[in-house]
Amino acid sequence: MIMEFIEEKERIYATDADGRVIAEVTFPTVDGVSTIDHTFVDNTLRGQGVAGNLVKLAADNILADGNRIAATCPYAVVWFQRHPEYCVVDNNAPMVCKITQKR
Repeated sequence: MIMEFIEEKERIYATDADGRVIAEVTFPTVDGVSTIDHTFVDNTLRGQGVAGNLVKLAADNILADGNRIAATCPYAVVWFQRHPEYCVVDNNAPMVCKITQKR
């Protein structure tokens, strides 16, 4: 599904026509580590790849800012486990991984 996401510092989200948040990922940054701590997708959008798109976009933005990536959101943790091409364990990260993009 193609959605238009709104990108803010430490947050990416989408709204419906009424301005209601229908998809969101947040990733607060402390000491150069951005932790994906929350992913939300409205029930009407589930199963369409929206959450995965949000996590990937967040990871790309975090890397572009020169930060390391960690995840405490259960969805993001599993997403990174399923995408080992993006994940390298980093013991300095709060939980899961440091992301290195391979091309």
